[in-house]
Amino acid sequence: MAVANALVTVVSTVLATELHRRISFRSDRRGWRVHLQSGATVAVSYAFTTGALLCLFAVRPEPSPLVAQSVYLSASALAGAGRFVLLRVVVFGNRGRSGHGRAPHDEALDKSPVAMAV
Repeated sequence: MAVANALVTVVSTVLATELHRRISFRSDRRGWRVHLQSGATVAVSYAFTTGALLCLFAVRPEPSPLVAQSVYLSASALAGAGRFVLLRVVVFGNRGRSGHGRAPHDEALDKSPVAMAV
């Protein structure tokens, strides 16, 4: 089970990195370095959520399932937000590019009106 979990984690991280590169951040950065940096953000997120649960069990040795799940989901949400910021700034950051540090994209996106539902 642990080997399957590790394999799924690696494959999904590689796939997610490619999707982030192409869709979320529209970056042209590629290669193993990008995947290793993205993998490091996953490792940091894992350490953060695991640390949160270890702290919970240190403070309350037998928490209710609701409390344990709440702590895990809260830590996971914070880790996810932190991972997004790291991916945006560090992994897919646009160092040394023109265009005000933004990822390349269609000019039409800047000039199109945005309709909002009310």
